[in-house]
Amino acid sequence: MSVVPNRLADALSPYLRQHGHNPVDWYPWGEEALSRAQDEDRPILLSIGYSACHWCHVMERESFDDPTTAAQMNAQFVCIKVDREERPDLDQIYQLVVQLMGRGGGWPLTVFLTPSLEPFFGGTYFPPAPRHGMPDFRTVLDAARDAFDARRADVDRSAAEITRAIAEATSARTDPLDPPADSVARAAAHLLERIDPRHGGFGDRPKFPNTLALDVLLRAGHVAEVEAALEGMRAGGMHDQLGGGFHRYSTDARWLVPHFEKMLYDNALLLRVYADAWRITGDPRWARTLETTVGYLLREMRDERGLFRSSQDADSEGEEGRFFVWTPTQIEAALDPDDARVACLFFGVTEEGNFERTGSTVPHLAADVAAVAEALDATPEAVADSIERARRGLFAAREQRERPFRDDKVVASWNGLVIGALADAGAALGRADWVEIASDTLETVHRILVEDGELARLELDGTRRGEAFLEDWAHLACAALDVHRATLAPAPLALAREYVEGALARFHDEADGGFFFATAAADRIVRAKDAFDGATPSGTSALTRALLELAAIDHDERLEGIAERALRNLAGMAIARPMGFGHLLGAIDRWLRGPLEIEIVAPTVAEAGRLADAARRAYAPDRVLRVLPPEASPDRPMVDGRPTAYVCRGRTCSPPVVEPEALARLLAQNRQPTPPA
Repeated sequence: MSVVPNRLADALSPYLRQHGHNPVDWYPWGEEALSRAQDEDRPILLSIGYSACHWCHVMERESFDDPTTAAQMNAQFVCIKVDREERPDLDQIYQLVVQLMGRGGGWPLTVFLTPSLEPFFGGTYFPPAPRHGMPDFRTVLDAARDAFDARRADVDRSAAEITRAIAEATSARTDPLDPPADSVARAAAHLLERIDPRHGGFGDRPKFPNTLALDVLLRAGHVAEVEAALEGMRAGGMHDQLGGGFHRYSTDARWLVPHFEKMLYDNALLLRVYADAWRITGDPRWARTLETTVGYLLREMRDERGLFRSSQDADSEGEEGRFFVWTPTQIEAALDPDDARVACLFFGVTEEGNFERTGSTVPHLAADVAAVAEALDATPEAVADSIERARRGLFAAREQRERPFRDDKVVASWNGLVIGALADAGAALGRADWVEIASDTLETVHRILVEDGELARLELDGTRRGEAFLEDWAHLACAALDVHRATLAPAPLALAREYVEGALARFHDEADGGFFFATAAADRIVRAKDAFDGATPSGTSALTRALLELAAIDHDERLEGIAERALRNLAGMAIARPMGFGHLLGAIDRWLRGPLEIEIVAPTVAEAGRLADAARRAYAPDRVLRVLPPEASPDRPMVDGRPTAYVCRGRTCSPPVVEPEALARLLAQNRQPTPPA
């Protein structure tokens, strides 16, 4: 029996379109659905997910495609489906419902609302039959509707209490605090308590990249702990050993078996931390990881205009991970016998496998070249050549498989993250081509997503859609500053100023300090602040860092004052809970220590090139890099007529240096963290 398309069939969002043929009478979030709920005094079933979400697909197959369950949903609720990438403001608010009830958040998010949009119950994935202590979805539906009908006063009271709790939780401030000079060291001490000393990273399972927390450890000088996490990810199945790039997270403590979706923002943030690790150590493993990750982004995620797509699915052919896993038989079919033997040993592919249910293996670095050579009585050189042939051969064979779905929509903030990461990684490795791509993408994003001074959140197939949120303006501002730092061109700096001022005009809370997630709107029950760093840096942490950098570049006390007020309001929470404020702690550290100003005196930017490149290759996360002609810097002359660098923090400046190697040594000395009190 064919199913009549519902209202989602023609939606812009690929995630909503995936539900366009469910027998559920879905609505997109909007006036039609909300008015119906109010007119009929009917509760709302709100389901939030995204296109690459494995468990979203599972719940769709089990429940939303089931005619009996769909009929029950239609009879009892106004059913609304939301793409969390399109409306992160709604996701931020309603995720708190589940968390306030003592459960972990996540997707798919399932929340029941009163007609006035106040939540009274919520959860994430619900199975079709009771399982692992979870009730079945149809029982949950009956219970929610029964409570709404039979105990309405209690439901309304509970919903109002939950809404007040959400408003309090998203006010995002504590008593203003002048944070101590060793704030990052204190935060790092909290993070070290959660380090997995055996496998690297934080905690046991599941294990996420937690790149923002790794940044805090780097700032505090805990390089070994960061490298352990980076090696675990690089060598494990979370890293796509054949195609480059990283999956969402590891389901086990050893980084072996991933949750297979690939998100644009994860790969952007991983680029940054691997680039900084390379700056500090010069380890070729980190440079190679950068190259393969950028290769993946440019090959798989960049569209024909140069913009970056959102995500790739975990599933293909109806199974999670099918595209990425291998059996020995499949390896043997793709390669000649000698290369197949090497590949199975090197990538750990066995008959038993390491992936649940299939007996297949997620490729990972199970042995180094020397160990494989010893096992096969071969030379390391021959094994290394065989591994490269095998990698190419397996990748080519994998390309013939049915590919996972890719969400092609362009998200403003995520493009900002990848633009900045490409510019930063390119500057670190001296890859001018990456910097050029970042610069071109920044221009394209601005041309396509900005119209009459308004930034759109999304774009797909030529259609701009949705109001932009604080994170969109802030991440693009930071991206523009990254491109400016990598090129010293004036145009990106002008864009950074435009994005910062646009964000302040729309989201700055002048009365109380800090920044709202979104503009005021009738379809949001609270106007939440945006402070917590989750999988991506919050709009607040990104904007405060942009404000501080622009303030240093332009000597603008107004911008600095706005940032400082916001940071004082959040400092206490950030130091105590560094897992939720990793990026913000970087802004606090920058504020406390002041920018590291690297001034190069030279007739032209081009003539300053070798010194500027040395400044970009150094680990100096709070650097402000500028080139001034001699006539504009009379107090800091050129030495012997040569381009000359001065490094200043606060009112203390270094002696002049003219050699890039000397500048690198000077910047390494400035890397020393503030010790704990």
